[in-house]
Amino acid sequence: MVDPVFFRLSDVPAQPWKNGGGLTREVVSWPPGAGVDDFLWRISVARIDADGPFSRFAGIDRVITLLSGPGVLLRGSFAADADAAVNAPADAHALTTPLAPFAFSGDVDIDCALQGGPSEDFNVMSRRGSVNATVAVVEQTGDLPADLPAITHGLVLAVGSEWEVVAADGARHMLPSGAGLWWADSSQTLQVRSRTDTPNSENQIPNAANAGAGASGRTGLIVVAFDMLAPKR
Repeated sequence: MVDPVFFRLSDVPAQPWKNGGGLTREVVSWPPGAGVDDFLWRISVARIDADGPFSRFAGIDRVITLLSGPGVLLRGSFAADADAAVNAPADAHALTTPLAPFAFSGDVDIDCALQGGPSEDFNVMSRRGSVNATVAVVEQTGDLPADLPAITHGLVLAVGSEWEVVAADGARHMLPSGAGLWWADSSQTLQVRSRTDTPNSENQIPNAANAGAGASGRTGLIVVAFDMLAPKR
């Protein structure tokens, strides 16, 4: 059991890609010590600096969310989202709207094309048949807090503004932009409230374009929940 762990993206070590096209910050992988072939779920942030292919992850379901930058055009053998990709070719998705999660299979061969410069993306992976992942975004709540459902394995990340997170036991956490909490095997019922409508300049999400999602007018709290499935008999 791991109770909520505070993190700042700026403190997470960045690992450059082998092809030189970007870098990845792995926030957390579960279970501890698991590698690429045996993790159940994994959360990371990637900076994409150049056009090129995505790594293929057979048996893994993925959700990607644009954090900052102009975004990328994803091309692969998945159905096109006509509402999100105006004039995009078939089997493409324009990941150009910040804080709009897009789910796809890791079995798909995908390449990406930058849409005007480097971009930073939030990535969630879950092992198909063992874990179901959901990624949602809570918008500004004003004076009234929002109650999240109980989550046993999950993460919250503040993007573009500061958030107050209060646990059922009364523990209180202040999350500036680019900071969050993750936990595992520990049911958490959280109450969340946005603290400001403007980005926190001291704690912007680190990225090559030097602009957080708040710069586009979109801020929020990313909420990830993992549902651990019972083994099939």
